[in-house]
Amino acid sequence: MDLADCYLKVRKRTEEICSPLQTEDYVVQPVVDVSPPKWHIGHVTWFFETFILKPYFMGYQEYNPDYNYVFNSYYETVGNRVIRTDRGNLSRPTVAEIYRYREYVDEAMASFLCEAPSAEVKELLILGFNHEEQHQELLYTDIKYILGHNPLFPAYSKEYLSPKIEPVESDGFIKLNEGIYEVGFNGSGFCFDNELSRHKVYLNAFEISPNLVTNAEYLEFINGGGYHDFRHWHAEGWDWVKTNKAEAPLYWHLIDEEWHHYTYHGLEQLILKEPVCHISYFEAYAYAAWKGLRLPTEFEWEAAAPLFSWGKAWEWTESSYLPYPGFSKAPGAIGEYNGKFMVNQKVLRGASEVTTPGHSRVTYRNFFQTNLRWQFTGIRLAK
Repeated sequence: MDLADCYLKVRKRTEEICSPLQTEDYVVQPVVDVSPPKWHIGHVTWFFETFILKPYFMGYQEYNPDYNYVFNSYYETVGNRVIRTDRGNLSRPTVAEIYRYREYVDEAMASFLCEAPSAEVKELLILGFNHEEQHQELLYTDIKYILGHNPLFPAYSKEYLSPKIEPVESDGFIKLNEGIYEVGFNGSGFCFDNELSRHKVYLNAFEISPNLVTNAEYLEFINGGGYHDFRHWHAEGWDWVKTNKAEAPLYWHLIDEEWHHYTYHGLEQLILKEPVCHISYFEAYAYAAWKGLRLPTEFEWEAAAPLFSWGKAWEWTESSYLPYPGFSKAPGAIGEYNGKFMVNQKVLRGASEVTTPGHSRVTYRNFFQTNLRWQFTGIRLAK
C-alpha cells in the first residue's frame, strides 16, 4: 500500500468512528481529559496541514489562520492555543465547517502525494498516520465518556463488536527466571521515540498472571470492603477515594442490587467473566495489595508478553514513565511529542479493544496519570 492509500485509509477510519454520532455529540466536553469529537476531527487535520502542507507543499494556501490557535494541542513551538478546558466552548467552527476543512486538506494532500516525498517528509507522514490512529482510540474513549455520562445512557452503536480474548484455563502464574533481558523497539517499521533505544535490563525471577483480573474477581474486592480500607491504598490514592467517593470502576452502576455497566450498546448487566476495565492506577495498586500481590514493571511485562494474550485493555504497570538510556528529543515541535510528558505518570502496556488494528506492539509505551480511568485500563498481577 503506497503512502496515498495509507493516508486515505487512516482518514476514512476516523470518519467511520464518528459516523454514529449526532451533531450535538460532537460538541460535548464533560471533563478536562475528554475532548469534543469535533476537536479531534479538526486537530488531526491541522497536524497534516501544519507539519506537511505548509512547509513542504509549494503554493499551499492555509484554510483558516485562526485554526492554528483552535486546533493546536500542546505544541509550544507552533504558537498559542485554546486551553484544553475550553475546547468544549468552541460552538464555532461548526461540525460542518470542520468537515469542510478536513476535505480541503485531504484534497491538498492527494495532490501533494502525487509525487514521492523525500525521506524526511515520509517520516513525518508516517508519524501523522500513527498520530491520527492514537486519536482514533481517543475518539472511542471520549465518545464513551460523553455518552456514558448522559443521564439516558444512550447507545453509541448497536453494531459495535467488542473483541473477545479467551482466558487461559490455568490458576498458575507464568514463571520467568532471573537474568538479563533486552527491551525496547528492535527491527524495521515505525515506533515512537519513547520506545528507543533497545537496551538490557536485569530482572529478578518473577511470576506473572496469564490472564487479566476479571469483573468477578474485582467484585470480591468491592464486596470485601476494598474501597473502605485505607491499608490497601497509597496515601494519594486514599485521598482520591475519599474526594471522589469512589465505590467501583468507572461506568459501573448498582441497580436493584445488580451491577450494570455502560457499554457502547448502552447500559447492560455486568459480565462477570470479562476483564475489569476503566480503573485508575490507584485502584489497580490497591487491588493487587489486597490480593497480597503486585503489578508488574513495564520491563517484566515486555519480557513476559510473548507468553500470554494481551490487547483487551491497557495494563497498568508499576513503572514510572521515564526516558530510556540515550533518549533525545527531536528538534522543533515534533520533539514535544513524548519527551516533555516524562514526569508524574505511570506506564501502560499492551493495547485495548479500541486500539486501531496494527497500531500496537510489545514495545509500545502508553502513559497516563495515576487518577485517570476513562481509558480502557485493566490489571495483570505479578509476584
